[in-house]
Amino acid sequence: MRSQIPGPSFPSPSSVGSARPGPAHRRPVVGIIGNSSLLNESYPVHAGGTMNSEAVALVSGCLPLIIPTDPNFVTVEELLDLCDGFLLTGGRPNVHPSEYGEDETPAHGSFERARDAITLPLVRACVERGQPFLGICRGFQEVNVAMGGTLHPEIRDLPGRMNHRMPPDGTIEEKFALRHPVRFTPGGVFHRLMGAEEVMTNTLHGQGIARAGQRIVIDGTAPDGTPEAIYVEGAPGFTLSVQWHPEWNAASDPVSRPLFAAFGAAVRDWAEGRAPTRLSA
Repeated sequence: MRSQIPGPSFPSPSSVGSARPGPAHRRPVVGIIGNSSLLNESYPVHAGGTMNSEAVALVSGCLPLIIPTDPNFVTVEELLDLCDGFLLTGGRPNVHPSEYGEDETPAHGSFERARDAITLPLVRACVERGQPFLGICRGFQEVNVAMGGTLHPEIRDLPGRMNHRMPPDGTIEEKFALRHPVRFTPGGVFHRLMGAEEVMTNTLHGQGIARAGQRIVIDGTAPDGTPEAIYVEGAPGFTLSVQWHPEWNAASDPVSRPLFAAFGAAVRDWAEGRAPTRLSA
């Protein structure tokens, strides 16, 4: 049985990605949650953004494996056995509101029920086992819903909130550009990891946390109060999740790099049977 250790231990960002596994060793496997899509508007595929694989391979130092997130093809038990950690990616479809006790409305947008059927129980299983995951955007929202929380369908419609959605026009560099600060809890997990109480991030989301789930700690917020950084209190493993997209420019961004570095260290610990890093305030 895996034991727990009392506090987080984060690697130096400069040390991650430099070591290469020898021929007798495999890289730890990170299951990248795939999204259903249509190639050429007609051919159905399960896809994952190249920047997710790049961040996992080059910064976390792990083997990226795109998962066809559909219970017709995979089970949660198989994924837990196959992978050492999971990247809960962003995606255009949203978590179905029935998963947090609300009725579907046009404001909730589109859905991917097959992904819901895999990721929500996967999150709960990882929390219980101490198996590491990193949640991004929709993945961040999945973690909150999996732990019993709720979501706002469109946060830009709330009084006093800014528009967090991706700009409709411009180059990909412009769409992923840094757009607002995130302030962390002084002395909290994200503050210690980043070495700063405030950082700049991109923003490409329409929904956001309404009510935090059980054991969900909101450890960072945007200037308008939107939750941006969370973890699961008391979880025996790595559960950091963010509302922005750190996979963009992960190797050189001073915020993205330590996040993926710490995730990679946690995945390696799990793969090698060491005690998982326990994150607490």
